[in-house]
Amino acid sequence: MSFRQAVGAATGAALLLLTAPAAAHALDEALVPAAAAIPAAPVAAAESVTVDTAGKLSVDGTITLSGTYRCSGATGPVFVSSSLVQGGGNVRHGIGGTRAVCDGAEHRWANTARLDTTAFAAGEAQVEATLMELRPGFLGLPLPHFHATSQRQVMLAQA
Repeated sequence: MSFRQAVGAATGAALLLLTAPAAAHALDEALVPAAAAIPAAPVAAAESVTVDTAGKLSVDGTITLSGTYRCSGATGPVFVSSSLVQGGGNVRHGIGGTRAVCDGAEHRWANTARLDTTAFAAGEAQVEATLMELRPGFLGLPLPHFHATSQRQVMLAQA
């Protein structure tokens, strides 16, 4: 096969791939002409995760962060994770994980972790909370699906 033939074959294949979705859509519309009459699914309740303005730091290095979350329509397990950084550092420390219930209602979460007592001190810190679902994916392997994330400056107080 010459170079010109190879380029022509590749171009033809690319055009076929580019036009296939439009052709499939047109076929769907021809087969289901009343599709426009089907009402849209109701919009899911807003999904969110918040972080409280204060965190607790005990003398043994145990840190507790908390907040609220809301989610719905989960097909796999959902968790609220949180992380903490202080003093302009580059290293985020994971602070626990809580199993979430995605029923559309607002719930409280609280995560706790015991870190080196010298890692953090009372004062300002940056917290990030994430509401993440593990959905079944290719060959049943769980894949992450992020429902919501939030960052907030908090005050770590000695507990």
